[in-house]
Amino acid sequence: METSIYSVIAFYLLAITIVGNAALVVFAKNIVHSVLFLAVTFISMAGLFLLLDADFIAAIQVLVYAGAVCIMVVFGIMLIQAPDMKGTNLFNTQLFAGGGVVALVFAMCAILAGRTAWTDLVATQAVPENTIQVIGTLLMSKYVIPFEVVAILLLVALVGAIVIARDDAGTVAVDEGVKANAHD
Repeated sequence: METSIYSVIAFYLLAITIVGNAALVVFAKNIVHSVLFLAVTFISMAGLFLLLDADFIAAIQVLVYAGAVCIMVVFGIMLIQAPDMKGTNLFNTQLFAGGGVVALVFAMCAILAGRTAWTDLVATQAVPENTIQVIGTLLMSKYVIPFEVVAILLLVALVGAIVIARDDAGTVAVDEGVKANAHD
């Protein structure tokens, strides 16, 4: 399998973007900025999926992760802003313990990567040209029951969230802090 120089350059640019933005997610002082860096990380990962000719997974990555998950996190941040969180220091005494755990996991991954015979791990089959059609056919034939169960489960979760969000009068419950901020 021949790889063009452009795809190699695109891979390294995307990899640097992913690692850099993932680090910014962790080290950003503003949590909203962290979510934006997370969205860039997810979009860059979708670019990697496009390089692998997995266009359906790339589209799902952008729609679900970069779109829905990041928007949900921002809404959660905006609705549940604790006033005592503003002055907290995220870098506490656990920084060295966390760094030690990260170093240990990195060392284990490096040892395992060094011991793996990478030349033996060659793909035996090519990826189908139209992955969307293959996934759609599988979802509507072999995996139709699990697909429908997940759809019903998501519907029940949505209805349950609406029921929980309503108060006794039948209106959507709003936090008093959000009401006070809306009038300011």
